[in-house]
Amino acid sequence: MATVMQKTRRRRRKLSEEAFARLPDDGRKYELVDGEATEVPTSVKHDVIGMKLAFSLSPHLADRAYFTGAQAGFRMASGNIRIPDIGVILKQSLPEGKLPEGFGDRAPDLAIEIVSPSEDMPDLMRKVGEYFESGAQEVWLLFPESQRVVRYTSPFDSTVLHADDTLTTPLAPDFRVRVGDLFAVE
Repeated sequence: MATVMQKTRRRRRKLSEEAFARLPDDGRKYELVDGEATEVPTSVKHDVIGMKLAFSLSPHLADRAYFTGAQAGFRMASGNIRIPDIGVILKQSLPEGKLPEGFGDRAPDLAIEIVSPSEDMPDLMRKVGEYFESGAQEVWLLFPESQRVVRYTSPFDSTVLHADDTLTTPLAPDFRVRVGDLFAVE
């Protein structure tokens, strides 16, 4: 006598933004993507590169912008909560010049992601698109393994910069840094 076992699938309930905000801090970085808490890889080297870039960029925007690190979430038009490694919010783009409580109401003006080897391009391109759809003016993807930066000025317009190239931005016209210097971590 054959027994047929019926598989039952348990549907995961999608997390609300409020439930996501209440998740306990376990020391890892998560984004809310399609209603699920999705872990985003990071490392000490990753953070050191991010801090080097933030320290290089900060003097050129100090009076005109706020900087966020890898803990500040931003609400995307899609409903996802994205957490760039570095977010630059121009003060002029804030409603009434005030920072929001909780998650940002839009993408930062400049979203910077430091890409780990385990991240895949379709997910990164989706994230780039979400940032622009939600108000970003530029998105930078930093690839430490190949020492290159891809600077997006729209979802469809990018420039690939290699180690000997100079990274600039119209958001901070006097900012210039050699790409290879960003990745010079011992």
